[in-house]
This record gives sequence, C-alpha cells and structure tokens, in this order.
Amino acid sequence: MPASDLDALQQRLHHRFANPALLQRALTHRSFGADHNERLEFLGDSVLGLAVSAMLFSRRRDLPEGELSRVRAHLVKQDSLHRIALVLQLPDLLRLGEGESHSGGRKRPSILADALEAVIGAVYLDAGYEVAQALVLRLFEGVELTPQLQAAAKDAKTRLQEWLQGRKMKLPAYQVLDIGGAAHNQVFHVQCTIAERGLQAQGRGVSRRAAEQQAAQALLAQLTQTRP
Repeated sequence: MPASDLDALQQRLHHRFANPALLQRALTHRSFGADHNERLEFLGDSVLGLAVSAMLFSRRRDLPEGELSRVRAHLVKQDSLHRIALVLQLPDLLRLGEGESHSGGRKRPSILADALEAVIGAVYLDAGYEVAQALVLRLFEGVELTPQLQAAAKDAKTRLQEWLQGRKMKLPAYQVLDIGGAAHNQVFHVQCTIAERGLQAQGRGVSRRAAEQQAAQALLAQLTQTRP
C-alpha cells in the first residue's frame, strides 16, 4: 500500500500512528494473509461500545437506560459503521485476497464495518483509550442522538459522496479557508468544491467536520436544483 494513501487516511482520522504497521493490519482482510485485522476488530468493537456509551451518558442525561441502549445499538450497527467507512474512503485502502476482491469485497458493508472497528482498535493500541475515544467522538460528530432511529441517518457528506459516486464523478474536495476565534472556541470556515460541475459551497462550524457537513449540505442543495 503506498505510503501516501496511509498518510491521507491518517489525516482524515486526525491521528498520526507511531506504529503505522497497526494501521496497515487494520486494513487487511483475512483473505489477504495471516496477519489480518480480526483481533483488532475484536478490540475496536469494545472500545467503540464504551466510547459511544460514555458519549450518550454524557450528552443525553434525559434518556433512561432502555432508550440509551436503543440509540447505542443504532450508532454501532453495521449500516452506520459502513457509512462512516465510506466517508473515510476505506474501500480503496483495504487489502483483500484476489478472490474476495473480485467478488466485490471492497463494497461489502460487513467487511467495511469490521475494518472501521479494526482501525479504532489500532488507534487504541497505538495511543491509548483517550485518543481512541476522541476519534469515535469525531466520527459521530453531528449525528442526532435520539431514540427515533435518527441516529443512523446518513449525514450530508455521505449523501453528497453517494450522489457523486452514483454518477461516476470524483469525490468533492474540502479546503479549510480560515480558523478564527479563541483556542477554546474556534470557528472553522471550510469550502467544498465539485470541480466537474464547477460548483462550490462554504460552511462554518465549531469543528472542521461540522463545517464540512454544512458545506456539503449547501452543495447538495445546489445539485438538487441543477440535476441531473
């Protein structure tokens, strides 16, 4: 796997691995070889569950245990993790055996969800729980934490990516234009560009991800008005 691809993924994760071999293993399916990601997936599943539980306990103090469990189940189910894996562009980075690759393994939701859990496990081993927890919080930033099944809804970046992929177009480019405010209260100004359509939109948010989501939503609105 080219080092540049791993570097780009680490930028999307906002984590630079002290041991890059862990990340490479996390992206390795058992069909590729013996040094695969299943043990990291096992670990990442537990880290993910704890981080999501703590997030819900902190942010939804109004919900009883049963509803907290329901929201958590929808956050960590395969469909939700598959969508996050697509946002992180994991399909092109997976190491698969020839047979698995030819049979569509890169698009298989179960393989992508498992790889995401393995990546979380790899971050935990590389830097500890606090860093892995921070990653999980970033991955679920902006998702509604409600019991009405909205937790698994597709976010704007995912919907924009799927719209473009469905038309065999390149993924959008996100660029940070400015970061303002005090260190503890920053505001990110981000631009999203679809070069093939000559379209641009901007967004602002208290994090880069939130600003990107706003910009993606604005572009989706433009594309809806100018389809197909």
